[in-house]
Amino acid sequence: MTVKNDILLAKGLLSDLPVFWDGRKSVLELKAADFNWRQMEWWGFYFEYSAFEKLKGAFLIPGDKFGKVKTACFDYKGTINWDLKAKAIKSDDHQSILNDTEAMDWSIKQHGAHGLVVALCDVEYNDANRSFQKWHDELKGGKSKYEIEREQRTTISRYRKTQAELVEILFLVVTSKNRSVLGIHHQGRNSNGKPRPPKYMLNYDTIGKFLVDKIVFPPSQLSSRKLKESRGIYSVNSEEKPVIG
Repeated sequence: MTVKNDILLAKGLLSDLPVFWDGRKSVLELKAADFNWRQMEWWGFYFEYSAFEKLKGAFLIPGDKFGKVKTACFDYKGTINWDLKAKAIKSDDHQSILNDTEAMDWSIKQHGAHGLVVALCDVEYNDANRSFQKWHDELKGGKSKYEIEREQRTTISRYRKTQAELVEILFLVVTSKNRSVLGIHHQGRNSNGKPRPPKYMLNYDTIGKFLVDKIVFPPSQLSSRKLKESRGIYSVNSEEKPVIG
């Protein structure tokens, strides 16, 4: 197996993922599977769950463990370790927080590279009366401790995504040669006062340094989205992309 084989195999398995994700149906599917269904950003976890269902049997799930926490591990592993991420394409923030710097550095040292599978999604928010948010809170049996504490810190309540549509899946590879292009995200401190480990940050303006391959999904029949560019949002640049085996 090679990194290229990892990508080709994953592309074949993920190419028929459901494209349109209704919030209520997706949360109920996650609940039935007991997979992070209480989370506010349900659509990111729905991508993880759907991807795991397609990849299991072909890849090791989860991947290598790292650090002192027993549950800390990469999402899946083939030739190298891979992490799954989801990103809203209409976000003003053109960055994604990745894994711990120490963990990814270890993964690169062990296997020569570390992979990222990023789902780009077109998301929609709930209506003015927050019907989806109320429904989700009732399903959970009330607001979580995190939500209550957050509301105490600010009067602004985040709108929930009510649906998401899968637009593209990007296959990125981080190596010792392009790793320096990533930014660093400092997380602050844990409740015990100890600093949280820094994480790598991906800036999508530099994605050509990491992008090896991708899947472009046509709009679903339930969508008003139009496919403006058949080649997708980001293009693979042969002069920039990392050299992999």
